[in-house]
Amino acid sequence: METREHLVVSHKKPTLTPKAIIHQNFGNKASYVVEEVKEVRQIECPGLSIPQMGPCLYRCTLQLPELSVISGTFKKKKDAEQSAAEIAIKKLGICTETIDPTPQGAQESLVARIAFIFSEKFLLCDHPLSGHIRATLRSKGDLCGSIPISVLAVYDGKLLSLCKCINPDVETNPFLVISYIKSAAANLCQYLATSEQYLCIRSLTPYPQDIVESLMKEHDSLECIQVAAVRIPSSVEQSIEQVTLRISLREYYLDVIANELGLEEAANVMISRNLGKASSEIRLFFTVPKPYLLDLSSKFSIGKETLYLMGALNVRASYFAGQDIAGDAILASIGYTRKSRDIFYEDVSVRLYYRMLLGKTPGGIYKLSREAILASELPSKFTTRANWRGSLPRDILCMFCRQHRLSEPLFSFHPFKTSSLLSGSCLKVAESGDNVIEHINGVCVTSSMHSDSELFKCEIKLLSRCGDLIILCSPKDGYKKQNDAIQNASLKVLSWLNMWFKSRILPFERLCETADDFNIQIYSNNIISEILAGQSTHNGQLNAIQCNKLVEPTYMNSSFDMLGNMVQSLKIEGPYSGVCPCNGSLPCIRYSVSLSVESQNVKEVIEVCDEFEFEVGVGATVSYIEEVVMQMSVGQYAYFSINFLSSDLIFASAGESVKMLSLLSSKDCCIEYEISLIKVAEPPEERMEQALFSPPLSKQRVEFGVQQILESHATTLIDFGCGSGSLLEALLNYPTSLEKMAGVDISQKGLTRAAKVLNSKLSTNLDAVGLWTGVQSVILYEGSITNFGSQLQGFDIGTCLEVIEHMEEDQACLFGDVALSFFRPRILIVSTPNFEYNVVLQKSNPLAQEQEELDDKTLLQSCKFRNHDHKFEWTRAQFRQWASDLSARHNYKVEFSGVGGSADVEPGYASQIAVFKRDWELEDDVLKHADEHHYNVIWEWNSRKE
Repeated sequence: METREHLVVSHKKPTLTPKAIIHQNFGNKASYVVEEVKEVRQIECPGLSIPQMGPCLYRCTLQLPELSVISGTFKKKKDAEQSAAEIAIKKLGICTETIDPTPQGAQESLVARIAFIFSEKFLLCDHPLSGHIRATLRSKGDLCGSIPISVLAVYDGKLLSLCKCINPDVETNPFLVISYIKSAAANLCQYLATSEQYLCIRSLTPYPQDIVESLMKEHDSLECIQVAAVRIPSSVEQSIEQVTLRISLREYYLDVIANELGLEEAANVMISRNLGKASSEIRLFFTVPKPYLLDLSSKFSIGKETLYLMGALNVRASYFAGQDIAGDAILASIGYTRKSRDIFYEDVSVRLYYRMLLGKTPGGIYKLSREAILASELPSKFTTRANWRGSLPRDILCMFCRQHRLSEPLFSFHPFKTSSLLSGSCLKVAESGDNVIEHINGVCVTSSMHSDSELFKCEIKLLSRCGDLIILCSPKDGYKKQNDAIQNASLKVLSWLNMWFKSRILPFERLCETADDFNIQIYSNNIISEILAGQSTHNGQLNAIQCNKLVEPTYMNSSFDMLGNMVQSLKIEGPYSGVCPCNGSLPCIRYSVSLSVESQNVKEVIEVCDEFEFEVGVGATVSYIEEVVMQMSVGQYAYFSINFLSSDLIFASAGESVKMLSLLSSKDCCIEYEISLIKVAEPPEERMEQALFSPPLSKQRVEFGVQQILESHATTLIDFGCGSGSLLEALLNYPTSLEKMAGVDISQKGLTRAAKVLNSKLSTNLDAVGLWTGVQSVILYEGSITNFGSQLQGFDIGTCLEVIEHMEEDQACLFGDVALSFFRPRILIVSTPNFEYNVVLQKSNPLAQEQEELDDKTLLQSCKFRNHDHKFEWTRAQFRQWASDLSARHNYKVEFSGVGGSADVEPGYASQIAVFKRDWELEDDVLKHADEHHYNVIWEWNSRKE
């Protein structure tokens, strides 16, 4: 007679990692040893004289009984281990190919898998299902050893995978899985029995008595546990509520859950997939619809439309789980795991429910990553990685797709060429041969039509699990770095989606109309509308809470002008320190939020954060908090209240939901904030300039230098204080007469970066660079620009752009004397910030706005330097005095100009420039008595050596 074991045949398994395959074949006999590999030098920049340590790399040795293999070097230990395993698999000739079974093959394998699950061998193994079988053995009569079919469908991944091969729709319809397992069990009628009243399966052959008695002794405790869970009623008119499951360790926990749901037996309890992280045991337990129970013998399967018509669809729970849920549902974290034979459980609170609900929205994912639910907002802009706080846009988008059962987003980069001179405020006037004559900020410049720089655009595709395209985002903006492109493109998609989740009243049609504004194309309205519609179902919960004005998140759609009406009873205390936030700065605050009911003299703390840092001007915090903080100085405290806040945010932050629900029902409840401004990080100068000038001042300074090169026909240039080589790199994009460029700086770190940047550009674009500029050599020196060395003497043009303000004033004056008395370039261009222009740059400071009636001198005194590293900043008069005296001492002529602003309009240029010119020839013996200083050559490039 054919036995049940004969039916247990192997079926094709899903693709495994190389390490998993090695473990299958060798188990604990496989030994991995990972060692760190140190590389002393980098070879990415030939000729760099500063020793460079390479990144930390790892190599893995895999020891097997039959052989030993060594992997290559990798940045991550796990990659080295996988590589070693892959090498071993190839050497041993282990077959790793997997073939997805056909629907027919999957059905056969499904029968075999069910047969194995009800075998003695399976009962003794450490599998979540074996825990359920052991628990049901305590039951009496026909229910002894009867396993709910929903348990089989959920806790055995192989069964679910096979059902997906038969019909992919089981992903969202759990009732389909029930049908397939019932059909498979029917083929085993001589070994297994199914119930006519309940959705369960049991073995017709009793398990050996000695095994059963041994298992009963293992779990013979009389202990009773209490597990906190959450009830989600099917009716949206009823509130989410906390429940407690009291479970004896001698009883089956599903019986207790069934009783909580009003069912007679655990067999009629349905179970959702696990929610949250893959390792989580949080699931929804819900009821099987009565029509389904009335005809268990049929192959009838229930879908969402049927449940909706029956009035049994739990829309809130369905959205939460991403699959069809019927009737009331219990959200709980309890079950059996592979780690232990004891039952596993954790408390699930209403607060956790709302936090998980919040985690299904783009803005909510960001709030949770900041651990500041009532203060943070998903920023509208991605300025720099250094200023972004919380999860990055790309990571948020990936998390959003996982939460809604979508495929991982696809990112593709599209490099493109753009003329560096055609950006910003420039006008093409005419074309002449291969050149373009352009008018840039009032200056005529001739450029090559080939003078392009590479930028990156990132295109994003969101796909369903079946691979169907849902939306395509194709931003028009280009970025120099791929990471900036991917983060900004991700933020576009998130910001578009967040419009719906924030307002909840925006019609879906209106959302689709805004897609073009975000460079988004919609390919599947149905999927998008389902995702967005699910969130709106929770409005029923909010409307059920009669809590004054707190049910609608009105502030999310308020304009800045309305905030004065939202913030009530504002008080700012403490002495004024003079250190205030401004646009682009990073203030750090300490805050607490409380729910207050004046009539009851009750004040309950909802959320506290000791350090919350955000960037001003990008929407990284709720509008009214930013409005208040902008009126404070470091060390001050602010107290205010508001009457608008979404109650789901309160529940996601608060600990005691029942108490909060009672307080929210009061007519005179309000939200009180207490904020202290701890510190303010000043905005980087470049970011502030980019926000106010187009092109940025840094680009305008480069274009000013290009104009001087074109007019003087200079062939050699030296950049004093070259830093990371940004000017030298930028000059390679312009067609000039330059043949030789040099840079000097005191910072090895800056010079190293400059060498790498220039080497990369010159080595990858050698032909183009020669065509554009004619530059034949580039050299970088290490040393102070206040010391003299003959290596820096004899250049046609010297530049010192935005450098002297980083030196002490006496050192800046010394540089001027050394440059014009010893280095003596034909032209020296020096730029430095105009301190008087800081009034304009820092006008976003509310204090400055309040002082508009004060005289200019008083207002100027309240201004700060543009960068914390500036040792001084000169007014126009101070700069003119210094430059005029310097030129007179060394027989140079000086002309004054600038970029950003206008000389004829107060307060002049944002960046003031002095151009020193020498119209006499150098004498041969000019260096005879000079104290020579030798500059170290850090890096050198010569086109003849390439």
